[in-house]
Amino acid sequence: MSTPPTPVASLFDHLLELRNRLLRSILGVLIVFCCLVYFAQDIYQYVAQPLLATMPEGSQMIATDVASPFFAPFKLTLVLSLFIAMPFVLYQVWSFVAPGLYSNEKRMIAPLMFGSTLLFYSGIAFAYFLVFPVVFAFFTSVAPEGVVIATDISSYLDFILKLFFAFGAAFEIPIAIILMCWTGMTTPDSLREKRPYVVVGAFVIGMLLTPPDIISQTMLAVPMLILFEVGIIIASFYHKEEDEDESNNIKENDK
Repeated sequence: MSTPPTPVASLFDHLLELRNRLLRSILGVLIVFCCLVYFAQDIYQYVAQPLLATMPEGSQMIATDVASPFFAPFKLTLVLSLFIAMPFVLYQVWSFVAPGLYSNEKRMIAPLMFGSTLLFYSGIAFAYFLVFPVVFAFFTSVAPEGVVIATDISSYLDFILKLFFAFGAAFEIPIAIILMCWTGMTTPDSLREKRPYVVVGAFVIGMLLTPPDIISQTMLAVPMLILFEVGIIIASFYHKEEDEDESNNIKENDK
């Protein structure tokens, strides 16, 4: 007795599944947000601590807009909720694309999703604990005499969110390299040959994504170069395994 053919999902089924995954992702973010919104002021105070610790005695942050004291902590809490819920969001993405992947692709994608989340969090932590204290200490130290430092809370929030995303994205370099080598776009040896151009490109990206000071540019470019080398090393190991598998398959076919 022959087994019935596996039903093929229609375009409508895929769209319905995509809608459900999106709604679950939004719901996950909203649940985290509802848990954190009560502490919105405390969260903003904690995030503002690197600047407050370097400001001259007697100076403070200000709100130039009437609604800023409410909307700035609200916006920060919403973004933080997205960051915290990111593993759940990525799981929804994985659940949507996994049925269309081969077994070897599933073994590859799942660790990459976990690694990309961990690297993104690492980039944010690196910016908050290492970059912010150095950058803000530099900015406050070069203020002209007679200038009172009073940073607007909305401007500060936009500034740190830009840096958070910049460092979080920059720390994804190993994942990008592995994917490029995996899909055949390039090879580890080819990337090694382009190392001088990568060094220049890292400092150019650091110049574009960070404030116009050499300290923050360098503190972004140097980790990018280190992560570039880490990505090449990991991609090299993966390529060796791929080459061994291909050679084994060729031998089996010859037999």
